[in-house]
Amino acid sequence: MKVTFKLFASLTDYLPAERKYNAVELDVEPATTIGDLIVRFRLPEKLVHLVLVNGRYIAPADRPAMALQDGDVLAIWPPVAGG
Repeated sequence: MKVTFKLFASLTDYLPAERKYNAVELDVEPATTIGDLIVRFRLPEKLVHLVLVNGRYIAPADRPAMALQDGDVLAIWPPVAGG
């Protein structure tokens, strides 16, 4: 199945070089979870702050086991600093 994986700000460095902007389209196995993709792309847990699937916020406790569906868009932001 296909999902779109988007990373923002400093996290874009974890995407493959052949990415288009800040996103890649991935072919993943059914039952792939948000946690699986965080591990696959070696995202530091402390930098995974805001997680949305199709624009809906996913709480930290739900991320490891939440299975993605065909066509989902997973977007992840790091913590924001400054002011």
